[in-house]
Amino acid sequence: MNNENNIRQNATSTEKLVMYALLTAIVVVLQLLGSFIHFGVFSINLALVPIIIGAAIGGPLAGAWLGLVCAIVILARDSGAFLAVNVAGTFVTVLVKGILSGLLAGCVYKLLCGKDRLLAVIAAGITCPVVNTGVFLIGCRVFFLEQIKEWGFSSIWKYMVMGIGMNFVVELLINLVLSSVIVRLIDIKLNKKY
Repeated sequence: MNNENNIRQNATSTEKLVMYALLTAIVVVLQLLGSFIHFGVFSINLALVPIIIGAAIGGPLAGAWLGLVCAIVILARDSGAFLAVNVAGTFVTVLVKGILSGLLAGCVYKLLCGKDRLLAVIAAGITCPVVNTGVFLIGCRVFFLEQIKEWGFSSIWKYMVMGIGMNFVVELLINLVLSSVIVRLIDIKLNKKY
């Protein structure tokens, strides 16, 4: 009986490892593909969707891991203008926004999933881009305000609305539209039937 429990536990661990590996690969691919789609100044972050799925299925730490992976791809591919201004500020801003967006989406989902899974996914789907964009704006204010002014934006608020406003709205809408799909994926993972 003990050997049977060990086999089940190992199978579950293997399933989780495979799921996290697949979600990690999807985050990388979507972030790379998303870098070609621009709304406003910045490319859209399509990787927020698998981050939310991972945060919901695997918990806050899985969300943080996937956010970190997304941040690493952003640093490697999309951060040139900011790296030229302040390397440390770019690393801090991008890593913190990635990790916190996944971590907090997972916390919000975990907090609400016992009441209503759709509500939990919608709340996590709102949390992820809000934290991602919010931390980015804080980083811009702290590390890059003078450069933003040189780019022609007189304030961080103008930069937020004109520079990244449309980008944020598109990311938020994608998460909200896909919320029901995300719930179905979670239910499949939990072996629920329709």
